[in-house]
Amino acid sequence: MSENSSTEKVWFITGASRGFGRALAEAALKAGDLVVASARRPETLRELHDVHGDRVHPVALDVTDPDAARAAIEAAVTRFGRIDVLVNNAGYANVSPIETADDGDFRAQFETNFWGVYHVTRAALPVLRAQGSGTFVQFSSVGGRVGGSPGIASYQAAKFAVDGFSRVLAAETAPFGLRVMVVEPSGFATDWAGSSMTVQDIPEAYDATVGAMNRRVRQSTAGAAGDPEKGADIVVRAVHRDEVPGHLLLGVNAVTMALDYSRAQLAEAREWEAVSRSADFAEPAPVPLPSGEGA
Repeated sequence: MSENSSTEKVWFITGASRGFGRALAEAALKAGDLVVASARRPETLRELHDVHGDRVHPVALDVTDPDAARAAIEAAVTRFGRIDVLVNNAGYANVSPIETADDGDFRAQFETNFWGVYHVTRAALPVLRAQGSGTFVQFSSVGGRVGGSPGIASYQAAKFAVDGFSRVLAAETAPFGLRVMVVEPSGFATDWAGSSMTVQDIPEAYDATVGAMNRRVRQSTAGAAGDPEKGADIVVRAVHRDEVPGHLLLGVNAVTMALDYSRAQLAEAREWEAVSRSADFAEPAPVPLPSGEGA
C-alpha cells in the first residue's frame, strides 16, 4: 500500500524524553503531525515544547500506574480531540544472571516493560475503538522474537509477553478498524545500554555468558549500529500507510537474527513433525524419534 502523509495524525508517545521516544516525536512532528509526549519527569520535555510550541503537549506519566495512564490519555484527548497513534516505547533493561538476580529489580523491570504497555494500551483502547480508527505501535526488540541474550531475562521475557499480548490485541480490535504494529529493533544508539542500564554483580561462573554480553553491549567502544532518527522515520512512514506490518524489524542485526531464527525454527519443526503429529488420538504411534536420541 502507498504512503498517505497528507493526513495529520495525533501521536501519544511514552518515554518521549530521550532515545527512540524522542526521535519518534521529532519524526512525527517533521511529518506534520501533532504529538502528546509523555515522560515520568515532564520537565525533560521542555526543549521539545519550546521548539515546536503548541504542536507538542507534554504530560507526566509513570506507565506502571494505571490511574496515571488513564489521566494522561484523557489529557491527550482534551488537548487534541483524538489519538491516532499510541506508541508504547518506555522501557529499560538491567543486567544480571537469573540465578543471582534481585527479585525486586526483576519484577520492577517487568512492571515497566510489560505492565506499562498493558496499562497504557488499556487506557487508550476505548478512545480508539470509539473513533473506529487508530494504530498501536508496541516497541519490543528483536530479542523479543529470538530471545537468548544472557543477562537480560526480565527484559526479554517482558518483550515476549508484549508480542503475545499484541497479537491478541490485533485479533480483538481489527473489527473496530484498529491496527497493531510490533517494532523489533536490534542495537540502536540510544541510552538503553548506557545510564539507563544497571549492571548487577556477575559471578565468575557467568562471566563467559552474562559477563561477555555486558562487555559486548555496554562496554563496547564501537557503539550501536542503529540510527534512531532513521529508525523513527521508518516507523512514522509505516504508520502513514494504508496498512502496517504486524511486525517491523529495524536494523541489519535484527533482520539477520530474525531470518536465522526462523530458518532454524522451521527446520526443527520439520525434523520433529512426524513425532509431534503422533501425539493426537487419531495418529499412529509410536513414531521413531529423530536420529541422535542416544538410546
